Amino acid sequence: MEAALYEEGGFFTTGRGARRDFVTSPEVGSLFGACVARALDRCWHALDEPDPFLVVEAGAGNGRLARDVWRAAPECLPALRYVLVERSTALRGEQRTRLPLDPPDEALGPFVRRAGEDAPVPAAGAGPVFAALDVLPALHASSGVVLANELLDNVPFGIAEWDGRRWREVLVGMDGDRFVEVLVPMSDPLSTDVPAGTRVPIPRGLERWCAECDHVLRRGFVILIDYMVEIAELTAHPWLRTYRANDRGLPPLEAPGTQDITADVVVEQLLAATRGFRLSTHTSQAAWLRGLGIDDLAEEGARRWREGAHRGDLEALAGRSRVHEADALTDPAGLGAHHVIVLERLADLRR
Repeated sequence: MEAALYEEGGFFTTGRGARRDFVTSPEVGSLFGACVARALDRCWHALDEPDPFLVVEAGAGNGRLARDVWRAAPECLPALRYVLVERSTALRGEQRTRLPLDPPDEALGPFVRRAGEDAPVPAAGAGPVFAALDVLPALHASSGVVLANELLDNVPFGIAEWDGRRWREVLVGMDGDRFVEVLVPMSDPLSTDVPAGTRVPIPRGLERWCAECDHVLRRGFVILIDYMVEIAELTAHPWLRTYRANDRGLPPLEAPGTQDITADVVVEQLLAATRGFRLSTHTSQAAWLRGLGIDDLAEEGARRWREGAHRGDLEALAGRSRVHEADALTDPAGLGAHHVIVLERLADLRR
């Protein structure tokens, strides 16, 4: 999965993804970013309005969400240091067409010296500052947010299968020039209670990623938006899927590098991997966006359309678009069914 998605020639390294093979919430329009901006303001206020205020968007793609947050002009904007983390070189190149990116070492800058102190400190009110990295920043932020929209479903994982007597891991082998499954006994069996024949993801990549978040934030919030299921739901539907050209793809071991490989995130595994944070919110994307006022934003758009439809100008057309965007983002059969988990750590408990 790591090679097929992220190594040279892999699915994401070539810039494939949103609009070509699947649609994520930021690609629907700017309304999602406007709501995320409101969520960031709430986090900023809860953290006593720190300046600088670090926001790390993991899996930032082409930068569209960051641009829409910027355009929404949140209250935290003068304090904002926004770091876009994206492994794809091609997508990081697209970010430069949407945002004024500064060097990564200035993500917390510019700097000034306080009287009587030798070390420079971040200048207040110097935001917004945008920077791009290919990995999560190796720093201990005093206060901030890590945001990941549809990232964790693409974090590489293993697969375990319970045959009714023992756990076996599904490895990948070769049969001539084809990739095939090879099942081997697990040296560290799972304790999960599931029916015989059930396959369960082994969250190795998820655990590593959550450990990196724990390192980045001393105080703050982690906002995770993704396909998620509880462990009991793994037998109800196929949790491992592929996508290509806005449709279901081939089996995951076929045509590697040409299709997305994605899996539902298991809620219990995620919460176990983020024990350094407290669960603040677990809801659907539809409910989360409604709590952020998406219906009011859509109604404002409808009003603009009603008042300007006879003119047909850009403002009126944008207002009509907002209504359609809100419907798509809250559709219980689509994007609105995504899970939103918000984790918080309002006091630095590490020593």
